[in-house]
Amino acid sequence: MASFFVLLALFIWSSLGVVVRLSNVPIHVLIFYSTLVSIFVQGIILTRKEYRTNFPKGRKFLYLLILGPIVLLNNFTYFYAFHKTTIANAVLTHYIAPVLVAFLALIFLKEPLTKRIIISIGIASIGLWIMVGVEPKGFLDLLSHPDRDTVGILFGLFSGVAYAVIIIIVRVFAQSYNPVVLVFSQNLIITIMLLPFVSSFPAQAIWSFVLLGTLHSTIAPILYFRGMRELTANRTAVLGYLEPVGAIIFSMVFLNEVLTMSVVIGGLFIIFSGYITLRGG
Repeated sequence: MASFFVLLALFIWSSLGVVVRLSNVPIHVLIFYSTLVSIFVQGIILTRKEYRTNFPKGRKFLYLLILGPIVLLNNFTYFYAFHKTTIANAVLTHYIAPVLVAFLALIFLKEPLTKRIIISIGIASIGLWIMVGVEPKGFLDLLSHPDRDTVGILFGLFSGVAYAVIIIIVRVFAQSYNPVVLVFSQNLIITIMLLPFVSSFPAQAIWSFVLLGTLHSTIAPILYFRGMRELTANRTAVLGYLEPVGAIIFSMVFLNEVLTMSVVIGGLFIIFSGYITLRGG
Protein backbone atom coordinates (compact mmCIF):
# COMPACT_ATOMS: atom_id res chain seq x y z
CA MET A 1 0.00 0.00 0.00
CA ALA A 2 2.91 2.33 0.69
CA SER A 3 4.09 2.00 -2.92
CA PHE A 4 0.58 2.89 -4.12
CA PHE A 5 0.60 6.11 -2.06
CA VAL A 6 3.94 7.14 -3.54
CA LEU A 7 2.90 6.27 -7.11
CA LEU A 8 -0.37 8.23 -6.79
CA ALA A 9 1.56 11.27 -5.53
CA LEU A 10 3.98 10.99 -8.44
CA PHE A 11 1.11 10.80 -10.93
CA ILE A 12 -0.27 14.07 -9.56
CA TRP A 13 3.15 15.70 -9.66
CA SER A 14 3.69 14.58 -13.25
CA SER A 15 1.12 17.18 -14.36
CA LEU A 16 3.08 19.96 -12.64
CA GLY A 17 4.95 21.16 -15.73
CA VAL A 18 1.77 21.64 -17.73
CA VAL A 19 0.14 23.69 -14.96
CA VAL A 20 3.27 25.84 -14.51
CA ARG A 21 3.54 26.52 -18.24
CA LEU A 22 -0.18 27.30 -18.73
CA SER A 23 -0.41 29.56 -15.66
CA ASN A 24 1.78 32.17 -17.39
CA VAL A 25 2.74 34.01 -14.19
CA PRO A 26 6.14 34.70 -12.57
CA ILE A 27 7.52 31.68 -10.75
CA HIS A 28 7.72 33.27 -7.28
CA VAL A 29 4.13 34.51 -7.59
CA LEU A 30 2.92 31.05 -8.61
CA ILE A 31 4.71 29.36 -5.72
CA PHE A 32 3.51 31.96 -3.19
CA TYR A 33 -0.21 31.83 -3.98
CA SER A 34 -0.30 28.08 -4.46
CA THR A 35 1.34 27.50 -1.06
CA LEU A 36 -1.04 30.08 0.43
CA VAL A 37 -3.98 28.02 -0.83
CA SER A 38 -2.39 24.86 0.54
CA ILE A 39 -1.94 26.47 3.96
CA PHE A 40 -5.65 27.33 4.03
CA VAL A 41 -6.69 23.79 3.06
CA GLN A 42 -4.25 22.16 5.45
CA GLY A 43 -5.23 24.59 8.20
CA ILE A 44 -8.79 23.26 7.99
CA ILE A 45 -7.49 19.71 8.34
CA LEU A 46 -5.33 20.69 11.31
CA THR A 47 -8.37 21.96 13.25
CA ARG A 48 -9.10 18.33 14.07
CA LYS A 49 -7.89 17.45 17.56
CA GLU A 50 -5.77 14.45 16.55
CA TYR A 51 -3.68 16.69 14.29
CA ARG A 52 -3.35 19.58 16.77
CA THR A 53 -1.88 17.28 19.39
CA ASN A 54 0.75 16.11 16.88
CA PHE A 55 1.98 19.60 16.04
CA PRO A 56 5.66 19.93 17.03
CA LYS A 57 6.67 22.39 19.71
CA GLY A 58 9.89 24.03 20.78
CA ARG A 59 13.12 22.59 19.42
CA LYS A 60 11.27 19.90 17.48
CA PHE A 61 9.59 22.60 15.36
CA LEU A 62 12.95 24.19 14.62
CA TYR A 63 14.01 21.03 12.81
CA LEU A 64 11.27 21.72 10.24
CA LEU A 65 12.95 25.03 9.36
CA ILE A 66 15.57 23.02 7.51
CA LEU A 67 13.04 21.59 5.08
CA GLY A 68 11.22 24.77 3.99
CA PRO A 69 14.11 26.63 2.28
CA ILE A 70 15.28 23.46 0.50
CA VAL A 71 11.78 22.75 -0.81
CA LEU A 72 11.54 26.35 -2.01
CA LEU A 73 14.90 26.03 -3.78
CA ASN A 74 13.77 22.80 -5.41
CA ASN A 75 10.44 24.26 -6.56
CA PHE A 76 11.93 27.49 -7.91
CA THR A 77 14.68 25.82 -9.95
CA TYR A 78 12.27 23.13 -11.18
CA PHE A 79 9.62 25.66 -12.28
CA TYR A 80 12.31 27.78 -13.94
CA ALA A 81 13.43 24.74 -15.93
CA PHE A 82 9.85 24.30 -17.18
CA HIS A 83 9.90 27.85 -18.51
CA LYS A 84 13.26 27.50 -20.26
CA THR A 85 13.10 24.09 -21.92
CA THR A 86 10.70 21.26 -22.80
CA ILE A 87 8.80 19.40 -20.10
CA ALA A 88 10.74 16.26 -20.99
CA ASN A 89 14.15 17.91 -20.57
CA ALA A 90 13.15 19.59 -17.31
CA VAL A 91 11.70 16.48 -15.71
CA LEU A 92 14.36 14.06 -16.90
CA THR A 93 17.32 16.15 -15.76
CA HIS A 94 15.52 16.74 -12.45
CA TYR A 95 15.58 12.98 -11.96
CA ILE A 96 19.31 12.81 -11.43
CA ALA A 97 18.05 12.81 -7.82
CA PRO A 98 17.55 9.02 -7.44
CA VAL A 99 21.18 8.39 -8.36
CA LEU A 100 22.30 10.90 -5.73
CA VAL A 101 19.87 9.50 -3.14
CA ALA A 102 21.35 6.03 -3.48
CA PHE A 103 24.69 7.30 -2.22
CA LEU A 104 23.34 9.87 0.26
CA ALA A 105 21.17 7.18 1.87
CA LEU A 106 24.24 5.00 2.24
CA ILE A 107 26.12 7.82 4.00
CA PHE A 108 23.40 9.41 6.15
CA LEU A 109 20.75 6.69 6.61
CA LYS A 110 22.99 3.61 6.49
CA GLU A 111 20.62 2.02 3.95
CA PRO A 112 22.41 -0.73 2.02
CA LEU A 113 22.79 -0.57 -1.76
CA THR A 114 21.12 -3.84 -2.74
CA LYS A 115 21.80 -5.53 -6.06
CA ARG A 116 18.20 -4.95 -7.18
CA ILE A 117 18.39 -1.21 -6.43
CA ILE A 118 21.68 -0.84 -8.30
CA ILE A 119 20.25 -2.65 -11.35
CA SER A 120 17.08 -0.53 -11.23
CA ILE A 121 19.04 2.72 -11.05
CA GLY A 122 21.27 1.59 -13.91
CA ILE A 123 18.33 0.70 -16.17
CA ALA A 124 16.48 3.91 -15.33
CA SER A 125 19.58 6.03 -15.93
CA ILE A 126 20.06 4.46 -19.36
CA GLY A 127 16.42 5.25 -20.09
CA LEU A 128 16.91 8.88 -19.11
CA TRP A 129 19.91 9.33 -21.39
CA ILE A 130 18.03 7.74 -24.28
CA MET A 131 15.09 10.09 -23.73
CA VAL A 132 17.29 13.18 -23.51
CA GLY A 133 19.08 12.05 -26.67
CA VAL A 134 22.37 13.82 -25.91
CA GLU A 135 25.74 12.06 -26.00
CA PRO A 136 28.32 12.97 -23.32
CA LYS A 137 30.42 14.93 -25.85
CA GLY A 138 27.35 16.78 -27.06
CA PHE A 139 26.38 17.60 -23.48
CA LEU A 140 29.82 19.14 -22.84
CA ASP A 141 29.43 21.23 -26.00
CA LEU A 142 26.11 22.51 -24.71
CA LEU A 143 27.71 23.52 -21.42
CA SER A 144 30.40 25.53 -23.21
CA HIS A 145 27.88 27.22 -25.53
CA PRO A 146 24.63 27.36 -23.54
CA ASP A 147 21.33 28.14 -25.20
CA ARG A 148 17.82 28.41 -23.78
CA ASP A 149 17.41 24.63 -23.54
CA THR A 150 20.79 24.25 -21.86
CA VAL A 151 19.84 26.78 -19.18
CA GLY A 152 16.67 24.81 -18.55
CA ILE A 153 18.61 21.55 -18.36
CA LEU A 154 21.09 23.02 -15.87
CA PHE A 155 18.29 24.30 -13.64
CA GLY A 156 16.64 20.89 -13.91
CA LEU A 157 19.87 19.25 -12.71
CA PHE A 158 20.17 21.77 -9.86
CA SER A 159 16.61 21.05 -8.77
CA GLY A 160 17.50 17.36 -8.84
CA VAL A 161 20.27 17.94 -6.31
CA ALA A 162 17.84 19.79 -4.03
CA TYR A 163 15.26 17.03 -4.49
CA ALA A 164 17.79 14.37 -3.43
CA VAL A 165 18.45 16.27 -0.20
CA ILE A 166 14.68 16.56 0.39
CA ILE A 167 14.21 12.79 0.05
CA ILE A 168 16.87 12.14 2.68
CA ILE A 169 15.50 14.76 5.09
CA VAL A 170 11.90 13.61 4.67
CA ARG A 171 12.97 10.01 5.19
CA VAL A 172 14.25 11.06 8.62
CA PHE A 173 11.27 13.31 9.47
CA ALA A 174 8.60 10.92 8.16
CA GLN A 175 9.08 8.65 11.16
CA SER A 176 8.53 11.43 13.72
CA TYR A 177 6.01 13.85 12.21
CA ASN A 178 2.44 13.57 11.01
CA PRO A 179 2.42 14.01 7.19
CA VAL A 180 -0.16 16.83 7.32
CA VAL A 181 1.85 18.69 9.96
CA LEU A 182 5.05 18.21 7.95
CA VAL A 183 3.51 19.56 4.72
CA PHE A 184 1.78 22.47 6.49
CA SER A 185 4.99 23.52 8.22
CA GLN A 186 7.11 23.54 5.07
CA ASN A 187 4.47 25.50 3.12
CA LEU A 188 4.09 28.02 5.94
CA ILE A 189 7.83 28.67 5.90
CA ILE A 190 7.85 29.02 2.09
CA THR A 191 4.98 31.53 2.18
CA ILE A 192 6.70 33.65 4.82
CA MET A 193 9.94 33.65 2.81
CA LEU A 194 8.21 34.78 -0.40
CA LEU A 195 5.85 37.35 1.14
CA PRO A 196 8.21 40.36 0.72
CA PHE A 197 8.57 39.64 -3.01
CA VAL A 198 4.88 39.48 -3.99
CA SER A 199 2.93 42.72 -4.55
CA SER A 200 0.13 41.77 -6.98
CA PHE A 201 -2.55 39.15 -7.52
CA PRO A 202 -2.99 37.84 -11.10
CA ALA A 203 -6.67 36.89 -11.01
CA GLN A 204 -6.52 35.18 -14.41
CA ALA A 205 -4.30 32.46 -12.94
CA ILE A 206 -6.40 31.70 -9.87
CA TRP A 207 -7.25 28.26 -11.29
CA SER A 208 -3.56 27.32 -11.18
CA PHE A 209 -3.19 28.52 -7.57
CA VAL A 210 -6.15 26.41 -6.47
CA LEU A 211 -5.02 23.35 -8.44
CA LEU A 212 -1.43 23.50 -7.24
CA GLY A 213 -2.44 24.36 -3.69
CA THR A 214 -4.90 21.49 -3.24
CA LEU A 215 -3.56 18.70 -5.45
CA HIS A 216 0.17 19.29 -5.86
CA SER A 217 0.98 20.98 -2.53
CA THR A 218 -1.45 19.20 -0.19
CA ILE A 219 -2.80 15.84 -1.37
CA ALA A 220 0.32 14.67 -3.22
CA PRO A 221 2.85 15.49 -0.45
CA ILE A 222 0.66 13.88 2.21
CA LEU A 223 0.42 10.70 0.13
CA TYR A 224 4.14 10.82 -0.55
CA PHE A 225 5.19 11.30 3.08
CA ARG A 226 2.72 8.62 4.18
CA GLY A 227 4.28 6.15 1.76
CA MET A 228 7.81 7.03 2.86
CA ARG A 229 7.00 5.86 6.38
CA GLU A 230 7.23 2.28 5.11
CA LEU A 231 9.57 2.58 2.10
CA THR A 232 13.31 3.05 2.05
CA ALA A 233 14.67 6.24 0.48
CA ASN A 234 16.26 4.23 -2.34
CA ARG A 235 13.03 2.45 -3.25
CA THR A 236 11.08 5.72 -3.15
CA ALA A 237 13.66 7.38 -5.39
CA VAL A 238 13.53 4.66 -8.04
CA LEU A 239 9.72 4.68 -8.05
CA GLY A 240 10.06 8.39 -8.76
CA TYR A 241 11.44 7.52 -12.19
CA LEU A 242 7.85 6.85 -13.27
CA GLU A 243 7.00 10.56 -12.90
CA PRO A 244 8.85 11.65 -16.08
CA VAL A 245 6.80 9.23 -18.15
CA GLY A 246 3.56 10.77 -16.89
CA ALA A 247 4.93 14.30 -17.36
CA ILE A 248 5.83 13.64 -20.99
CA ILE A 249 2.36 12.21 -21.69
CA PHE A 250 0.74 15.29 -20.13
CA SER A 251 2.97 17.59 -22.19
CA MET A 252 1.97 15.80 -25.40
CA VAL A 253 -1.74 16.06 -24.64
CA PHE A 254 -1.90 19.64 -23.33
CA LEU A 255 1.15 21.36 -24.86
CA ASN A 256 1.47 19.46 -28.15
CA GLU A 257 5.08 18.56 -27.48
CA VAL A 258 6.32 15.92 -29.91
CA LEU A 259 6.92 12.34 -28.74
CA THR A 260 10.04 10.92 -30.37
CA MET A 261 11.18 7.31 -30.63
CA SER A 262 13.96 8.00 -28.10
CA VAL A 263 11.31 9.09 -25.60
CA VAL A 264 9.34 5.88 -26.18
CA ILE A 265 12.37 3.61 -25.79
CA GLY A 266 13.73 5.51 -22.80
CA GLY A 267 10.31 5.54 -21.16
CA LEU A 268 10.09 1.75 -21.46
CA PHE A 269 13.43 1.45 -19.68
CA ILE A 270 12.16 3.65 -16.88
CA ILE A 271 8.90 1.74 -16.50
CA PHE A 272 10.85 -1.53 -16.39
CA SER A 273 13.10 -0.18 -13.65
CA GLY A 274 10.02 0.73 -11.61
CA TYR A 275 8.63 -2.77 -12.17
CA ILE A 276 11.84 -4.32 -10.83
CA THR A 277 11.61 -2.15 -7.73
CA LEU A 278 7.96 -3.00 -7.06
CA ARG A 279 8.66 -6.70 -7.64
CA GLY A 280 11.36 -6.47 -5.02
CA GLY A 281 8.80 -5.11 -2.54
